Amino acid sequence: MPSPSPSPSSLTVAALQSDTVWENPHENFKRLRPRIAAAAHAGARLVVLPEFFACGFSMNTDAIQEPFDGVSSHFLCEQATRHNIWICGSIPELPPQTQLTSTSSKPSNTLVLSSPDGTLFRYRKIHPFTFAKEDEHYCAGQDFVTVNIEGVRTTLFVCYDLRFADEFWKTAPQTDLYLVVANWPQRRREHWKILLRARAIENQAYIVGVNRVGQANGLEYRGDSAIIDPWGEALVEATRDQATLIAQVDPAQVHHARSVFPVLPDRR
Repeated sequence: MPSPSPSPSSLTVAALQSDTVWENPHENFKRLRPRIAAAAHAGARLVVLPEFFACGFSMNTDAIQEPFDGVSSHFLCEQATRHNIWICGSIPELPPQTQLTSTSSKPSNTLVLSSPDGTLFRYRKIHPFTFAKEDEHYCAGQDFVTVNIEGVRTTLFVCYDLRFADEFWKTAPQTDLYLVVANWPQRRREHWKILLRARAIENQAYIVGVNRVGQANGLEYRGDSAIIDPWGEALVEATRDQATLIAQVDPAQVHHARSVFPVLPDRR
């Protein structure tokens, strides 16, 4: 269907599909710094990194867990303030000391978003991936997180959350853009590709899906990152190599799609 031209409130988003060095945050930081700088130089206002961008999808929490406001959240904050951008990626992060108890002493798979002034927002993955025993090593979150990023209402999710359509439905009325960061293996790549488009189509919202590439812990990661518009069309997508995807996200397009084809009001 025809749609209006991008509005002044459109947001330039960069998705950094990356290989991840296993359980080595500082090497990953070193590799990501020039790519983040290049994305910012290209005009990106929001840069999205994969799930566990600093360590890979490891269950070895004794080795990789970070304290609240640890090195990875500091890296995101430093990059945001240095380049005057928004940036996010997920981290195996413990709760604050004041919230540590015998029943909540495990980290959460936490998607940390930094604003350009260093303010941090946190979404804790609601659905740990029990197939990989993530639930035995990480605490589940309970709360949705939606942040207004320069006029774009942005809701945060992590990997396996993508399979739970009702979570996206609940947040759709307040969402223009979903971010889904992942370590999604090649053997289920078609699920990833189809579900990203399904979530965009049924909620008439943009989705930025950022997956890793490479091999780690016996698994191969195919990437297939994409930025998808409210009609389910890929604005830009990657294959199996490291790549930076850049596209415009425009809340006016979300409003247009929901106005000319009003699906959300018919939900029961």
